[in-house]
Amino acid sequence: MKIGVLGAGSMGAGIAQIAATSKHKVVLFDANQKAIDKAFSNLNRIFNRLIEKGKYTKEESTSILERIKPISDLSSFSDCDLVIEAIIENLEIKKSIFKQLDEVCSPTCILASNTSSLAISAIAGACSRPNRVIGIHFFNPAPLMPLVEIIPAIQTDEAIVKKSKELIDSWGKRTVIAKDTPGFIVNRVARPFYGEALRIYEEGIADFATIDWAMKELGGFKMGPFTLMDFIGNDINYAVTESVFEAFYYDPRYKPSFTQKRHSEAGWLGRKTKRGYYNYAEGAELPQPKIDKELGEEIVWRILVMLINEAADALFLNIASRDDIDTAMTKGVNYPKGLLKWADEVGISTCVNKLDELHDTYREDRYRCSLQLRRMVMKGESFY
Repeated sequence: MKIGVLGAGSMGAGIAQIAATSKHKVVLFDANQKAIDKAFSNLNRIFNRLIEKGKYTKEESTSILERIKPISDLSSFSDCDLVIEAIIENLEIKKSIFKQLDEVCSPTCILASNTSSLAISAIAGACSRPNRVIGIHFFNPAPLMPLVEIIPAIQTDEAIVKKSKELIDSWGKRTVIAKDTPGFIVNRVARPFYGEALRIYEEGIADFATIDWAMKELGGFKMGPFTLMDFIGNDINYAVTESVFEAFYYDPRYKPSFTQKRHSEAGWLGRKTKRGYYNYAEGAELPQPKIDKELGEEIVWRILVMLINEAADALFLNIASRDDIDTAMTKGVNYPKGLLKWADEVGISTCVNKLDELHDTYREDRYRCSLQLRRMVMKGESFY
């Protein structure tokens, strides 16, 4: 298969790298020539590093890079078997691009979007052949992250879903199937990791460093939420939260935080601006957490039960299967355990009791317990 990639940013270049490494011919398009030049410069640098590490020989690297060709016109996608779009997260721009792709690509070409949260069905609706449009969502950095979410639009043919999944599986990725709903699996289920941490801070229960310490040292997460938001970028993380909140008709469970909004507005975006929740300037010292195990365990439990509740609700609403939800969270965002398996370990009834306690205390719909968990308690069921 010949693969087209539209957008030469870090994500598009990463997808091109994966496809070329899997021995596909790849054409890479971007309207900005500087983006193309930067993409190829970065790819050369990446492969030089891989050669130094002994991952590839010079000949293998040269062969992979020669499979990726820059193109300057969308009509060059005409003989592609799959085109993956990886441009700005703007629905109207994506719809315009897909309308053009629909006209220039062959009728058998699969048209895929790498969007992390926009409606695939809306993108497909811009095409005369919406049945061949699908979501194929890689995680950044694409060559390193194993998870890929496959999202059929309501118009997508089942044969396209099967073919797309088999192809991405053959690239060595771990695929999961998600319903076309805001945030799909990962960006939906992960919202409380950030949102509840911010709420705990705003209530004055603990500072950034203490919350991060608790989630990493006691919870077993790779990074605390504030370290991770600084790594992702507060502008990006806030935008995703805001889009999910709006897409879910302002459900209070996804309500954005003023703390993060102000950091984003101030330009305190995280590591890329050397200031976020922490100061990354040269010589700056990171704040020390308050080492209090009882406090730390309460922080972990409150965030964890909200994550479990979100995962359970995703299963209840048939967003994805039990196994795909747990796989997505362990392979997509490196959680120490699948959330539904974790729920079994701590006890479904324990989760329900904690959620009811939070709801009774705050009287906010944010803390409503998923009917999935309530029914399981009534029936004495477990996820596994």
